[in-house]
Amino acid sequence: MKKILVTGASGQIGSELVTKLRENYGASNVIGSDIRKREDEEGPFEIIDVTNAESLFETAKKHNVDTIMHLAALLSAKAESIPQTAWNLNMGGLMNALEVARELDLQFFTPSSIGAFGPMTPKLRTPQDTIMRPTTMYGVNKVAGELLCDYYYHRFGVDTRGVRYPGLISYMTPPGGGTTDYAVEIYYEAIKNKKYTSYIAENTYMDMMYMPDALNAIIQLMEADSEKLIHRNAFNISSISAAPEDFAREIQKHIPEFELNYDVDPVRQKIAESWPDSIDSSNAAEEWGFKADYDIARMTKDMIEKISIK
Repeated sequence: MKKILVTGASGQIGSELVTKLRENYGASNVIGSDIRKREDEEGPFEIIDVTNAESLFETAKKHNVDTIMHLAALLSAKAESIPQTAWNLNMGGLMNALEVARELDLQFFTPSSIGAFGPMTPKLRTPQDTIMRPTTMYGVNKVAGELLCDYYYHRFGVDTRGVRYPGLISYMTPPGGGTTDYAVEIYYEAIKNKKYTSYIAENTYMDMMYMPDALNAIIQLMEADSEKLIHRNAFNISSISAAPEDFAREIQKHIPEFELNYDVDPVRQKIAESWPDSIDSSNAAEEWGFKADYDIARMTKDMIEKISIK
């Protein structure tokens, strides 16, 4: 990769990914884009609505990019409240971005999610290749997106690549409407109020990953040898399988008086129960060397230190 356009650059992943890419590839070689610009944005940035195909094409052409990282999307909980809007943005935007990649011969990345799995998917060590019948609009979008990216690779030769993200945890950017957002909120509330009320029930396990590992995975995958990739769209990756009480126990090692309570949100709980408890990342490890650096203990220590400073 030499020049990269990132859509959804003001979101949870995008805002940190742009910073990381600019450190690695040079500030002038990474163009952020979104429907609005963050106040602290530094570096090249374009206002783009990804549902406007012409605007997306002209921006990519203007900056002579060789790679698109397409992150613009509505997340799981938000998508359930406005499913038609989610379809139009998540699928319409993806199709537009893929068409730009096809027309300009660009490398292409877009993230999928554990939301692509559903209640019929094996819950423990979910295989890379398995049944995928999600029961959420977000999940339907992600399965359709994986298939569409595969189609553009096989039909048009577009170098498409992706990962299935678990819940992402970060101290930098506030949560954006995902089912796993409690795993970010719990740290802020632990530091501010020494207690947290979880909308996800006790003993509800989901896969998680610390943002530094998530960002490194994108770069590692995009720089991998294309000929070694079998599962392009998209690879299972994960580093932590945890329930709310697991986060509480780790936090209590640093903040002993921390209390965890529950007030379960039925919508988000139903989504969580439809997802795997743990997924198998072995294909990503074998095909491009994926390896996470953070477990729940190391992540918790870092989150508490960083949020306390903030």
